[in-house]
Amino acid sequence: MRFKINIKDIAEKANVSTATVSNVINHRGRVGEETRKKIINIIEEFNYQPNEIAKNLKLNKTDSIGVIVEDISVFNAPEIIKGIHAAAEEKRLSILLTNMGLFSKNGNQFPDISKCKELAMPLYRQLVKSQVEGIIYIGIHPRDITDLISDSKIPIVYTYCYTRNKNDYSVNYDDEGGSYQLTKYLIDKGHSQIGLISGLINSTSTYARLRGYQKALSEHLLMFNPQFVKTGDWQYESGYRMTQDLLSQEIKPTAIIAMNDLMAAGAIQAINDSRFRVPVDISVLGFDNRELSGYLSPKLTTMSLPLEEMGKMAMDILDQIRKKHNVIQKKYLLDCQLVERDSVYSHK
Repeated sequence: MRFKINIKDIAEKANVSTATVSNVINHRGRVGEETRKKIINIIEEFNYQPNEIAKNLKLNKTDSIGVIVEDISVFNAPEIIKGIHAAAEEKRLSILLTNMGLFSKNGNQFPDISKCKELAMPLYRQLVKSQVEGIIYIGIHPRDITDLISDSKIPIVYTYCYTRNKNDYSVNYDDEGGSYQLTKYLIDKGHSQIGLISGLINSTSTYARLRGYQKALSEHLLMFNPQFVKTGDWQYESGYRMTQDLLSQEIKPTAIIAMNDLMAAGAIQAINDSRFRVPVDISVLGFDNRELSGYLSPKLTTMSLPLEEMGKMAMDILDQIRKKHNVIQKKYLLDCQLVERDSVYSHK
């Protein structure tokens, strides 16, 4: 009957030191061929299996990555996590996932950094105690979270959020570029009266998307009309109300860009209720490419976010860091992709 043995037992049976056995197991050092064969025969005879967990802990290497997600119920989180998981599986890494539940507790009213810190730090400490080799932090909304986790002893990559610290890693998407693409797309279709329904005024995405909209107008020598810009709150009802405001004006837009798909859905309903037609009378575009956008009538032309790619890149960066590679670039902005459907009409 075979019994469980350890390196010390193997060393005694082979009449060598434990260091020599360790060198054979780990393929290092200089060991004579006869001695090496003797040790291998003993290992095979007793089916010795190295304690990988103890070995990894000794080397401060657990092959695990922690993930802190501000709220797993928000639309962006599952796709980012999907990308993280795909990259981790490819690299044979494990994931420890934690959830702050920030949206469930606060809705769109993001608490200040001190309040977020109260929720994030227990999860951070839990992951550090589990000896993860790095952490990916997934935001609920693109925004500055500088000093949320300060002086971390392990590397952190922020995605769907960022910090001002020049040495912090972050992976996000190009809000301004996406909005520029949408506006230029409409201009190329012959539209010059383009309405815009923004998100919350305190949102980083709102300002970036407004810049992209204004840039496209300016480059095509179209005048910016403040009356064509309405402030929403990312929800369906605000898309409906703001579209009603746009339609009540003497000069009506021929196209409306909503800064997310929920508000675009509200805009479509408001246009239908006003007895106009989408897209023949008024075109509508969204942003985010949420699942609902393919089920609206008409199906919504929108901007798709590279969420899965963001998750993969965040994991790639952490993997490079844990392997002691020099990752020079700290901040990444990935391109969005226009998804053409049926909600835009050409005015050419």
